[in-house]
Amino acid sequence: MSIAAQTEGPPLRTVHPQRWAFALLLTLLALALGVSGLPSPLYPIYQQEWHLSALSTTVVFAVYAIGALGAALTVGPISDAIGRKPVLLVAVATILAGLVLFLVAGAEWQLILARFLHGAAIGSITVVAGAALLDVRPHDGARNGMLSGVFLNVGIAATAITAAAVAQYAPNPLRTPFAAMGVVVLVILVGVIALIEPHTGRTGGRVRLSKPQVPGEIAADFVFSGIGIVTAWSVLGVFLSLYPALVQHVTGHHSVMFTGVLVATMAVAAAISQYIGGRFAPRPTAIVGDLGLVASLALAVFAVRHGETWLIVLDTVLLGATFGLAFGGSLRHLSAVAPAHARGQVMSAYYLLGYLAMGVPTVIAGYLATGYGTAAIFPWFAAAVGSGCLLAAVIGIRGRRSAVAA
Repeated sequence: MSIAAQTEGPPLRTVHPQRWAFALLLTLLALALGVSGLPSPLYPIYQQEWHLSALSTTVVFAVYAIGALGAALTVGPISDAIGRKPVLLVAVATILAGLVLFLVAGAEWQLILARFLHGAAIGSITVVAGAALLDVRPHDGARNGMLSGVFLNVGIAATAITAAAVAQYAPNPLRTPFAAMGVVVLVILVGVIALIEPHTGRTGGRVRLSKPQVPGEIAADFVFSGIGIVTAWSVLGVFLSLYPALVQHVTGHHSVMFTGVLVATMAVAAAISQYIGGRFAPRPTAIVGDLGLVASLALAVFAVRHGETWLIVLDTVLLGATFGLAFGGSLRHLSAVAPAHARGQVMSAYYLLGYLAMGVPTVIAGYLATGYGTAAIFPWFAAAVGSGCLLAAVIGIRGRRSAVAA
């Protein structure tokens, strides 16, 4: 069955013969980021029962970014050539393999391997499903970007709170969450199998891998969006790895539910802000988010130093909201300008920057935290990322002025 564009009706409606395809792809994005955040509420348990150091925890977290980097470098051109569906099928199957590893894990190296597999799979899904959304609804790139960001955060929120609840109240807290997620992944796999290939422009020829390239006509737009994801995902990386154990220590709340609620709160705030921000122009939205992240990081340092629970919860909401604006605005901006012939490559380059930002600063912070303590390192990390957020805002403001002048 082939895909044909509609000849009647508003251009924002789907051009894919399966009306549920768009919803499936969004659900797949939510699933992907849900799996990525699944171990976050469990890291304090691993640290306690397995005696993992801060460095070990961040290595387990950041190796995910390494796998995602490999995917970001390769899957865009592959999906442009052979189609989105084959890549998505392999990615979902790889998620299942990683969940099985988590189920049987008894050593740190098994956690590392499982996270690497999940990184490769989830990196593939974020790039390819993002491009497939544009294939399904090619006339509404900005709205696609907004919905992608919302569902990414909804996936993190739902998984974090569910995993924390299961770990808190069900037997085998380091096993049961992964078994439950495996059932969900199997259901999604059935949907992907039934999906009709959305990318009709695939070449079907030999795949030639090359470094991600950005068409010259959108180079300035890519710089702006790229800095946006670098700063936002740097915050996300540390928040999902080191931050749960840190706030447990400073507040005295050692419940898994507490850290799960914090992660879910940040993700829900990000999803809401991205949805609301989707009503406004992408570039100004991202600029506001970048500046808001600076203020939120400053408040985070103050909150951690004083250890007040209500202040940490408040700052978590602010971090999530400003993260949503910064990341969502940059993603919508890039989705709106990406040309049809290079969607896969553009998204590969974009998420390549994101996963670098998620992995590298996190490992550096974990290494320093092992020697000096997480509480001592956190203010310096916040200052470094805050400086990057300011730079992103300045570039965005200058680019907006140039666009207005042009």
